[in-house]
Amino acid sequence: MIFSETPLAGAWLIDPEPFGDERGTFARTFCRREFAEHGIETEFPQANVSCNPRVGTLRGIHFQLPPHEEGKLVRCSRGRIFDAIVDLRPSSTTLAQSFAIELSAANGRQLYIPKGFGHGLLTLEPESEVSYLMSEYYAPSAVGGYRYDDPTFAITWPSEVEVISKKDTGLSQFDRAGHEQLIRDAHNP
Repeated sequence: MIFSETPLAGAWLIDPEPFGDERGTFARTFCRREFAEHGIETEFPQANVSCNPRVGTLRGIHFQLPPHEEGKLVRCSRGRIFDAIVDLRPSSTTLAQSFAIELSAANGRQLYIPKGFGHGLLTLEPESEVSYLMSEYYAPSAVGGYRYDDPTFAITWPSEVEVISKKDTGLSQFDRAGHEQLIRDAHNP
């Protein structure tokens, strides 16, 4: 595997190094030792998959509040997506900054998203399927989110949003002071 740092500390792009022969290709997608050497989470007690029949399906920007923050290892197992992350760690020097990359079944790339980040995606092909390994169990009471089109995040989505949930259209805009208070309140319920 080839590990490439993103501009957001703790987030990694992981490319496969496929070996090919007459049978096809083989590549590792996870190695506890190599992940640990890069400071990446190695325990994933939950795996999720999202199936998205239509191009232009948007999910996000989602996160979980403390103490249920999730690290995620995301891979597009079928089709193609535009995957976007936002640093939401209040003490981070890159707070509210974003990074985005195309993940596809063809390129085999994975994106590791550390705890304290928001995550969203837009499908670029029909029948796109996204697999997630999660470092924490889902906690409905800890779910949070911000608008995908929040100008603070400056995410340039590559195409129009065609399908989005009512929940996601109802998310609020990011406000630094409000976000910091949200995190403090989550630490001190």
